[in-house]
Amino acid sequence: MIKIYKTIDGKMKEIESIEKNSWINMVNPNEEELQFITQELGVEPDFLRAALDEEEISRVELEDNNQALITIDVPIVEKDTKMVLYTTIPVGIIQTEDNIITVCLHGNTLIDDFAKGRVKNVFTNLKTRFIFQILYRVASRFLIYLRHINRMSNDIEKELHISMKNKELFQLLDLEKSLVFFSTSLKANQSVLEKLQRGRVIMLYEEDKDLLEDVLIEVQQAIEMCNIYSNILSGTMDAFASIISNNLNIVMKILTSLTILMAIPTMIASFFGMNVSGIPLQNFGAVVLIALGGTGVAAFVLFRKKMFS
Repeated sequence: MIKIYKTIDGKMKEIESIEKNSWINMVNPNEEELQFITQELGVEPDFLRAALDEEEISRVELEDNNQALITIDVPIVEKDTKMVLYTTIPVGIIQTEDNIITVCLHGNTLIDDFAKGRVKNVFTNLKTRFIFQILYRVASRFLIYLRHINRMSNDIEKELHISMKNKELFQLLDLEKSLVFFSTSLKANQSVLEKLQRGRVIMLYEEDKDLLEDVLIEVQQAIEMCNIYSNILSGTMDAFASIISNNLNIVMKILTSLTILMAIPTMIASFFGMNVSGIPLQNFGAVVLIALGGTGVAAFVLFRKKMFS
């Protein structure tokens, strides 16, 4: 799918054909659409296909015809029936002499925010600033999702206080996996930003340098938050795994104590129920008293040993 946008009278509007200083947004394009953009704008085919590989790493590349490719990882939400998971997908940003092209395998809300005019002061003719605004929104979205992960982790911890099941631990494991994805992507994005800061890939204007520095600060903050949350989550999982194991041991201890108490009257009844003559205290009342007495003594001993708590 290809959609073309351009800033007209200060607002982002969709247009029908490619014009100078327009933004071409491509989402999961087919081969025909890729060939159209290649022929129309003379874009390197490898640039267009770079972001269509889910395993593509964040990188920058510059061609001799002044075309620049910036591939970054963007956070997305994957909703499962039981859990909300977070992962990242690559997005390619291609700067040509007259246009900006974004390519992504899946639609995402971050790009949609620009297309629907939710981001203010966006001008497609200011290509360098437009790219930095996209990068800034990417870094901010990482921070937002990291706070979501932290809240979800706190909610799961509250459930773990009263649970002896592994379900909550699996949920924490999924969150930890999301943090690993975020940490890897953020470090790769940071490397891309540092390369852009040198000014060799795209032209840096004085008024845009502060914006690029803000993006770097946001990414560094996200990396620190990711490391902190990952360490906390890892420690929490270890602690609650021990708690669940300890709770199971307590249950087994109580069940064992009850089994011992139930075995005493059974053993005494079996002893007096043998078909053997000459056993003392064979009358029913004495057997009951002996069984109750033995059970009571055993219960007292187990209680003093704190076997019921």
